[in-house]
Amino acid sequence: MNIELEEGRPAEILLVEDNEHDVILTREGFKEAHFLVNLHHVDNGKRCMEFLRKEGEYGDAPTPDLILLDLNMPVMNGREVLEEIVADADLKHLPVVVLTTSAHDREVLDIYKLRCSSYIAKPVDFERFIEVIQGIGKYWFTMVVLPHEQK
Repeated sequence: MNIELEEGRPAEILLVEDNEHDVILTREGFKEAHFLVNLHHVDNGKRCMEFLRKEGEYGDAPTPDLILLDLNMPVMNGREVLEEIVADADLKHLPVVVLTTSAHDREVLDIYKLRCSSYIAKPVDFERFIEVIQGIGKYWFTMVVLPHEQK
């Protein structure tokens, strides 16, 4: 059984991650959980903002229902992405789950101050990583009411 959004469509997820191994694990986690998702991937914050603003090669990109954001990336890091998202009236409503390796108290607090929706430390264990991805899907796509894009 595939789990999909209430409207009967796949969830649109933007994964902002520069580690290809983590991208593969994320895809596998959603697949094993039987979540019907379109997982879009960009490998740095600059591309993330282009995707969200539908610029350049991302002109036809969907508005994501959820953003999974790594903090430690080249070109433009996750903190800078969050700062731009919350400063943009057209984007600040988007839910952003920070999925990163660090769980230092100060960093967690600073990122929540930038209005992330959730902060999750990536587990290093394969099975636990898959469980985390499945938990994200279950929470965000079966329990939470997500905003609809205004047409």
